[in-house]
Amino acid sequence: MNKRLFVLLVILMSLSLIGIIFVQGFWIKKSVEDKEDQFSNTVSEVLNRVTDKIEKREQKDYSDRYLSLKDSVGELKSSQLSNILIIDQDLNSNEIRLYSHGILEEDYNIASTFFDFGNNNDSSTIKNFTSKRTTTILKENYDIDGNRMRLDPVQTLTKIGGMSSIEKAQWEDVFSEYAKKVPLHQRVSTQEIELLLARELENHNLDVAFEYGVYSKGLPTKVKSKKFKPSESTSYKAPIFRDSEGDTDFSLLINFPKKERFLFSSILGMAFLSFLFTLVILVAYAGAIYQLIRQKQISEIKSDFINNMTHEFKTPIATINLAVEAIRNPKIMGDKEKILRYLSMIKDENKRMHAQVENVLRISRLEKKELDISKDRVDVHDIVTDAIAHVELIVEDRGGYIKTHFDATRTDILANEMHFTNVIVNILDNAVKYSPQAPKIDVYTEVVKNNIIIQVKDQGAGMSKAVLKKVFEKFYREHTGNIHNVKGHGLGLSYVKQIIDDHQGEVYAESEKDKGSAFYIKLPLI
Repeated sequence: MNKRLFVLLVILMSLSLIGIIFVQGFWIKKSVEDKEDQFSNTVSEVLNRVTDKIEKREQKDYSDRYLSLKDSVGELKSSQLSNILIIDQDLNSNEIRLYSHGILEEDYNIASTFFDFGNNNDSSTIKNFTSKRTTTILKENYDIDGNRMRLDPVQTLTKIGGMSSIEKAQWEDVFSEYAKKVPLHQRVSTQEIELLLARELENHNLDVAFEYGVYSKGLPTKVKSKKFKPSESTSYKAPIFRDSEGDTDFSLLINFPKKERFLFSSILGMAFLSFLFTLVILVAYAGAIYQLIRQKQISEIKSDFINNMTHEFKTPIATINLAVEAIRNPKIMGDKEKILRYLSMIKDENKRMHAQVENVLRISRLEKKELDISKDRVDVHDIVTDAIAHVELIVEDRGGYIKTHFDATRTDILANEMHFTNVIVNILDNAVKYSPQAPKIDVYTEVVKNNIIIQVKDQGAGMSKAVLKKVFEKFYREHTGNIHNVKGHGLGLSYVKQIIDDHQGEVYAESEKDKGSAFYIKLPLI
């Protein structure tokens, strides 16, 4: 994939994911705000209903007390009837309407002190009023000469009742003025407020803890819950004990200590699903990006591997071709010594190519679990010594050395001799290849608890931390400018790790750029 196209795809996918996360966050925030508005409207309605019920209950209390006193007195002291009469004549229909409204005033001599306001000097009395409203329609009847003979009643409507809306308003205004003199705690109790609030909140499906209090002119009163603490930002309030003009000195306040938790819990289910699906998308996105980057790296590594393999095959093939052409030369065909030399070169180069192919096949069979690795009792020091013999001539040819420091007192392990020898050879060969100067290699062994540790330390080019993390990956090779300046195909250390893992051991490395590397193999002792 083109690098520019790959970057564009990553940017577009990232922007899409950020947009999804932003939309989800905005939706959750908007849902909480909507729930808070709905909550505020519901609480305001609850407060208004509670204050109305308290006011009506107080009015009823006084009305009941008045009626009770009226019935207990029984004897009427005085009465007075006032009557208003209105006559209206309709010339078109020959109808006459009579409107009459009579008001009966009854005095039972009930003093206004029944309000129990502590004012014994008040001599005013409360009277009962009954109204009688009559509407009569009369029709004029005339004789042949046009003279009116009589008035016949066509319809009569009579309504007898107590106080009208105006009279009722007068009554409520009177008692509310008197009620202002009563202490607040005698007009309403904390139990009544708490019960009404709890009932109304339950009716509106608000199952949330609350605290409340009544304030007078902005100052707290004794009528409040134990843990009530007013706050301008979180408290809701409604006027209580209003007079006929709607004015009052008292306000009922309520707040909810756990309001935020309640509001969030109301959308918790949808928020959780939204978060879960967003997380799934995020994980899938991260996985897709990782796989894309990984595939791109693998593609580059495989290209590097093919280039190196091609380069390493090209040289022996060219050598074999030159040797064959030389043997076919008539001048050489008679020289037996040169023919044997060229045949030896062909054999060595062919063996070299075969070894390269065998390494690739061995790794493939290891990954597919098709490689049969039988294990026997072997001596670690013998294996290391044998492995050193494979590379010792190359090291000496470059003017270097391999020194052994065998400090382990127990050396028997359960291992496959051939594969374990190849492991040590690969690590030693790696140390030789990445030593720009004469290779200087030290091999240490020591026993730690029930394990033996083999350390191969060189003074070569070393590795950066980024390279150190990937050094055991398949096909991985550090780029050093020219990818062919160090022979290899990136399979050696991958093979080492897989063999050591199969032996229930551990392999790891320590390195610093330009200061050499150290490879450690840890295996359980018998």
